[in-house]
Amino acid sequence: MLVTVSVGWALLQTGRYLLSPLLPTIIADLGITEATAGIALAIFQGSYALVQYPSGEYSDRWNRTTLIVPGLLILAVGFALLGLTTGLAMFLVAATVVGIGKGLFAIPSRALLSDLFTAKRGRALGIYAAGTDLGGLVSSGIAVLALTYATWRTPFFPVALALGVLTAVYASMTREPYRVGDTSLELRSTVGRLLQSARQRETIAAFSLFYFMVGGFINFAPAYLAQSKGFSASLAGLTFAIVFAVGFAVKPAAGTLGDRFSRRGIAVTGLLVAAVSLVALVVVTSNLAIWISIAVLALGYKAGFPLADAIILDGAPAEGMGADLGAARAIFLSANALGPAYVGIVATYATYDVAFSGFVVCLLFAGGLLYRAE
Repeated sequence: MLVTVSVGWALLQTGRYLLSPLLPTIIADLGITEATAGIALAIFQGSYALVQYPSGEYSDRWNRTTLIVPGLLILAVGFALLGLTTGLAMFLVAATVVGIGKGLFAIPSRALLSDLFTAKRGRALGIYAAGTDLGGLVSSGIAVLALTYATWRTPFFPVALALGVLTAVYASMTREPYRVGDTSLELRSTVGRLLQSARQRETIAAFSLFYFMVGGFINFAPAYLAQSKGFSASLAGLTFAIVFAVGFAVKPAAGTLGDRFSRRGIAVTGLLVAAVSLVALVVVTSNLAIWISIAVLALGYKAGFPLADAIILDGAPAEGMGADLGAARAIFLSANALGPAYVGIVATYATYDVAFSGFVVCLLFAGGLLYRAE
């Protein structure tokens, strides 16, 4: 199950991260501005965020499989629609469908791993989270090939097909029956449990700021490199792959260290490293310095993902892990959804450097909040 859901996460992240290196081409082909593209990506992230909590609670109340299988199927449909996109309206519909499918899959699959791995929860979540970076690495290479030999729409079809195959594999492996039960939600009690102490409130605020920064950076990094640093589309896409190459190694290591030492302490260190390297990225001009800055930035911020999930799960009751993680991630990803809209608007009316400089403040403030909560 660890391998299966991790591969599923890697596949869907391959499709999702195709959007970043292809975004300048999509903007030109659809005839939209960076601000419109940022809002479109915010809608995708918003639909993903909204589904987090109900999928988590229903996976607790029904079971994990009843949410995971439909999530994978909806993802396959969404990526197929992206490949068929001819205009802005269809692009928005496809992005929304992908967001819903991703939301249905993300929390039950994490909760499943938390069920199976208790003593080594951080390590399991780190391996799972590394699927993001494996998907990002693959998507960076595919994007270069698509821009050279095909169209930006072409790569979404094999992603849809692979997700369809994985759905059949998971359905054949699971031992859980499909079960739909009570559909009521206990949002008030779940949120009350998450925010019941100042320490927990500051933790939620810190990771919300972290996710806000991630949403803006990860969606616009290739466009930033092309517009502000003078990179070609292909070089920007290949440089973007550095983020995922580093993250692929860092996430399992950070999760394992979090099992042994302080998860919060490791997260604070990562946020500070990311803030310093983001300042360097804005300031430096040589290609080598840019590559080093991006590598160190990834080293710092990629550690935060498995740690954030594990911190929330550590404090959740056994019967409410999915609900608590879903509610927390709904908050995180709502902030994440605002990131690309922020960058798109600021880049349109000011510069990318101004937008990215704002993220330094977010990282420093997030680190301070987590340090207070340590």
